[in-house]
Amino acid sequence: MQRITISMDDDLAGELDTHMRLSGTSSRSEAVRDLVRRGLTSRAAGPAKAHCFGVVSCAIDQSVRGLAARVPQGRLERHDQTVSALSVPLDHTTSIDVAVMRGHVADISSYAEALFLERGVMHGALSLIPVAESAVHHRHGPGAAHEHTHPRIKSGF
Repeated sequence: MQRITISMDDDLAGELDTHMRLSGTSSRSEAVRDLVRRGLTSRAAGPAKAHCFGVVSCAIDQSVRGLAARVPQGRLERHDQTVSALSVPLDHTTSIDVAVMRGHVADISSYAEALFLERGVMHGALSLIPVAESAVHHRHGPGAAHEHTHPRIKSGF
C-alpha cells in the first residue's frame, strides 16, 4: 500500500468526518479510499469487454403507454445476463425497479443507457462491480463434480 498526504480545508474535512460516521468507516484513510474508488468507478467504467455485475435502478411511471411491458421484455431479451429483478410499487402509477445484470461492461452499460432514455423512466442509476471469471472443478452436495465459473470481485477494472 502506498502512503499519500492530502490537504483539505476545514469544511471539507468536516464533510469527510460526517461521511465516516454515516458510512461506518473507521478512519479517514478508509473513507478517502472508498470515495476515490467510487469516483473512479463512476468516471471510467473500464474496458468494454471487462466482466462485471451491474445494478440498474430507476423509477418507472407505469402509466406511460407500453412501458410496463417494455421494461420486463428488455430483461427477457437479455435472459442470459439478467440475474435478478425486483419491482417495488410506490403508488398507483410509479414503481422502483432494480435489476442485477451479469456480463461485459459494454453490454450492461448499453442496456442501462437505453432503459434510461425511455419516456417515463426517471432517476436511472447504474453501478458496475468489476469481477474476474474463474473456472473451477468441484462438487456441490452429493452429486458428481463438474466445472463451472465463479465470479471473484475485483477492487477495480
